[in-house]
Amino acid sequence: MAGVPADAEVEPGTLLVAAPTMFDPNFKRTVVFVIDHRAEGTLGVVLNRPSDVPVHDVLPGWGGHVAQPQSVFVGGPVEKKTALCLAALRTGETAASVPGVIAVRGPVALVDLDTDPDVLVPKVRGVRVFAGYAGWDSGQLASEIEREDWVIVPALPSDILASPDHDLWGQVLRRQGVPLALLATHPGDLQRN
Repeated sequence: MAGVPADAEVEPGTLLVAAPTMFDPNFKRTVVFVIDHRAEGTLGVVLNRPSDVPVHDVLPGWGGHVAQPQSVFVGGPVEKKTALCLAALRTGETAASVPGVIAVRGPVALVDLDTDPDVLVPKVRGVRVFAGYAGWDSGQLASEIEREDWVIVPALPSDILASPDHDLWGQVLRRQGVPLALLATHPGDLQRN
């Protein structure tokens, strides 16, 4: 459609799934959860890059409250010393009724890490902490989507808490149906094909 920007389908709560042809080491085979998207730019976190750093080492108050593995996830290459936290709220809870969170979409909310975790935890199914984020300036994400670097798909609340033991990239693609599901079979390294 003429005049519709390539990133028109991107909104908070959608996933950007790296295309198999994405070779940028920061984003190869990643799944990015979009937290904010507006004309000025886009902000999200990579969901499938756990680090070896326990949350307890950097945020002792939150260490025992985060989803397994209880490590900080690498949210992206921007502001790596900045911590962001996402929560999946329990059924019946809304961001408006839970102190210390900002709604992203549906039951997913951004957590203010200054909030008392003991007050928040009973109201959530889980939380995950990210160091850094993925960010795009105005028009940058649209051009990457035009280049077919990203596939835009809906997120499930469970995606933000997905275990790194499972291939989230492949799972998300497979649940889209054909033809997108076929991308999940891409070997990544074509020399291994």
